[in-house]
Amino acid sequence: MASSASAQAQANPGSSAPLQRGIVKMVLSGCAIIVRGQPRGGPPPERQINLSNIRAGALARRAVQGQPDTKDVPDEPWAFQAREFLRKKMIGKEVCFNVEIKTNQGREYGMVYLGKDTSGENIAESLVAEGLATVRREGIRGTNPDQARLCDLEDQAKSVKKGMWSEGGGSHTIRELKYSIENPRNFVDSMHQKPVNAIIEHVRDGSVVRALLLPDYYLVTVMLSGIKCPTFKREADGTESPESFAAEAKFFTESRLLQRDVQIILESCHNQVILGTILHPNGNITELLLKEGFARCVDWSMAVYTQGADKLRAAERSAKERKVRIWKDYVAPTANLDQKDRQFVAKVMQIVNADAIVVKLVSGEYKTIHLSSIRPPRIEGESAQEKNKDKDKRFRPLYDIPYMFEAREFMRKKLIGKKVNVTVDYIRAATAATDLGTSSIPAFPERTCATVTIGGINIAEALVSKGLATVIRYRQDDDQRSSHYDELLAAEARAIKNAKGLHSKKELPIHRVADISGETQKAKQFLPFLQRAGRSEAVVEYVFSGSRLKLYMPKETCLITFLLAGIECPRGSRNIPGGQQEAEPYSDEAMMLTKELVLQREVEVEVESMDKAGSFIGWLHVDGVNLSVALVEHCLSKVHFTAERSSYYKTLVSAEEGARQRKEKIWANYEEKTAEESVPPIEEKERVPSYKPVYVTEITDSFHFYTQDVETGAQLETLMETMRAEIAAQPPVEGAFTPHNGVYCISKFGDGEWYRAKVERVESPAKVHVFYIDYGNRETVSSTRLAPLSPAFNIRALPAQATENAFAYIQVPQDEDARADVVDCVVRDIQNTQCLLNVEYVEGSCQHVTLQFTDTKDDVGLGLVKEGMVMVDVRKDKHLQKMVAEYLKAQEAAKSSRLNLWRYGDFRADDADEFGYSR
Repeated sequence: MASSASAQAQANPGSSAPLQRGIVKMVLSGCAIIVRGQPRGGPPPERQINLSNIRAGALARRAVQGQPDTKDVPDEPWAFQAREFLRKKMIGKEVCFNVEIKTNQGREYGMVYLGKDTSGENIAESLVAEGLATVRREGIRGTNPDQARLCDLEDQAKSVKKGMWSEGGGSHTIRELKYSIENPRNFVDSMHQKPVNAIIEHVRDGSVVRALLLPDYYLVTVMLSGIKCPTFKREADGTESPESFAAEAKFFTESRLLQRDVQIILESCHNQVILGTILHPNGNITELLLKEGFARCVDWSMAVYTQGADKLRAAERSAKERKVRIWKDYVAPTANLDQKDRQFVAKVMQIVNADAIVVKLVSGEYKTIHLSSIRPPRIEGESAQEKNKDKDKRFRPLYDIPYMFEAREFMRKKLIGKKVNVTVDYIRAATAATDLGTSSIPAFPERTCATVTIGGINIAEALVSKGLATVIRYRQDDDQRSSHYDELLAAEARAIKNAKGLHSKKELPIHRVADISGETQKAKQFLPFLQRAGRSEAVVEYVFSGSRLKLYMPKETCLITFLLAGIECPRGSRNIPGGQQEAEPYSDEAMMLTKELVLQREVEVEVESMDKAGSFIGWLHVDGVNLSVALVEHCLSKVHFTAERSSYYKTLVSAEEGARQRKEKIWANYEEKTAEESVPPIEEKERVPSYKPVYVTEITDSFHFYTQDVETGAQLETLMETMRAEIAAQPPVEGAFTPHNGVYCISKFGDGEWYRAKVERVESPAKVHVFYIDYGNRETVSSTRLAPLSPAFNIRALPAQATENAFAYIQVPQDEDARADVVDCVVRDIQNTQCLLNVEYVEGSCQHVTLQFTDTKDDVGLGLVKEGMVMVDVRKDKHLQKMVAEYLKAQEAAKSSRLNLWRYGDFRADDADEFGYSR
């Protein structure tokens, strides 16, 4: 401080000056502080107060940039200790002061006290008493008690040799300030992201500070990782113009950190700028700035933030929701969506691209969803131009763009047919086409962009981590991005580090796929091979109509057009010479059913022939369902006469008969033929019994029973052992399987083992009715006990082993108690035993049989008749009359002995309904 000003201050003590209050913002030196008022609607006013009558050492000063004649000036002895004494005592504390004199240059001198009045600690006296400042004795008047006390305190400090009065000046440390670091990146790396003690010396703006690193006295500029506050822009004339809330953000940081003891984690160095996180006992300033709306997240430095980027996003999201400060005009990307439209569960029906899927909502509506913030593989630059120049080759993005096929396959195998959780992040508005002269930007429709998860896995993140997609970079003010954007960036960083997919240095994958759709000559050459192959694996790439599809054959690496055999499906609209042919009724419904069942699914096909256009004709199976049969069952196709030569003819005819009876869709106007129009009966043959050994596995309450062929028993045991070994090696994920009617699966039975099963009905996820196809029993289970059936163990590998049977020539009692007695009797005799079975006749889908005990060859059904447990069903077939006569003879004997049903005589003489029987 200037001695002349000090002399003036001493000459005019100003003891009657009014007392003022403030908060200590900063300690400039051992004898100068800056105080501020209370904030009211913005940063408060502040002023510098110099302590009267004392002098402390001057702190170091750096040479003025641009003035080569100036040099760095080090600390004077005890200057830093005096500053530190005041900083620790006063920063952030309330003080009172009186201004004794104000110089012509505007400097103010006065006495400063801790607290609200002069009863508090006198700061000048404390400094002098500690030997950290000297008293200006020139011009001291004995009448001034304050000056006299300072002199006494100085004398006492000298006598006890305190501070600067210690022997030989004392062993104090003079800071060796390091204003610059030769290699900031190496310096940051050497800290190993461990907290470093520091003092915040200056706040440039809310997110940039100047810090003194201890104990080595490095004076460095630190930018807070992950955020950016509004700044002060320097204009051409040298003035600064603050952005909105820049001053408020700076004050927020100053009032909490300036000249505070903190710890700093030095996290990275970007373009010579050190990035870090400042830790204070009262909280993390980075998160506080975001939460109060003084800052926004920045992607480029978010990745180095060691405290967890999700915390920063959550803090920013809180400020946005409350619309505070810089977010006062914020409108959320999904603000106009209801909660049900923002988050929902849907079933994936199609993978459109590596970043887009088609889902089916609960309402039945189909919706296209784009994965937020990722970009699928694409061709850029010279490669794209080369593809466009190659006119001889048709460009197929799925196979010709590197990693596009791998990305699609990953999503197809992971998602198709599964239920996913969709969280809409933003809706990208439609854009019109733009002509840029040498190039043009195509128009894009409105796109719903969302985060899609299944089993807790973010599909976009999984794609990026495998190097099958890249993350879109946005402008800093673009808020339309994924809600998990930081995870996507981290996943991309891992993929780049591990050189995966698009980031690999290896040769690009090539998919040579031959498209023989419509190529008649190629199809003819290929036909014999497919016919000999029997069932071949395929993936349905496209559905043209209910019965016309495009298939990808992975083993043969070719694309073919495939027509469903055995059915006549309604045709869709098509272009013909002279106009367009209208679609037949229910053609769209047939196509939608086919899409829902097989689009992009793995299927098996049996090729039988081909048409003149080069399309293959045959049968298609998915999850054990014959697609031709499914279309007939759903009243969307009729059986074609060509099916008569097929082994599936009976199944198709049975399905069509059931569809006719329901009179739905294409059968809505169907009328049954009269008796005269019906087909004449087939000539009956003589009964020739052929008994085969079977194993009875289940008997139902309706008196039907299920059997397994003994001949194929070993195959079933081998299949079950192999299947369970595979399950043990790779246990299914609980809850990952979504059951629906007619689908084959595996189910965990009460004994803890897995068995092959078929879903018969789904009431709810907790109530799924299944049928065990190898044993004939049924059970209601939770979907968590179900899992997909591997193709290696499905019914194509080994047909369902349980066959449904009913006893021939027998009429079961309608009375429940009587029927229960019969069932109990049969269960005791034949369940879980080996018997001999002969098929007598078939009604509907159930075969009626006679069953013999293996040892005695006694007829089980005839035995029941002899005991009076059942009645005889009199068949009219000529070739069965010998058996019917034998059964009737046994029935008469039971009636004569009044056994069981006949204990009250022939009850059938009474036609009353209440008896429960009829003749």
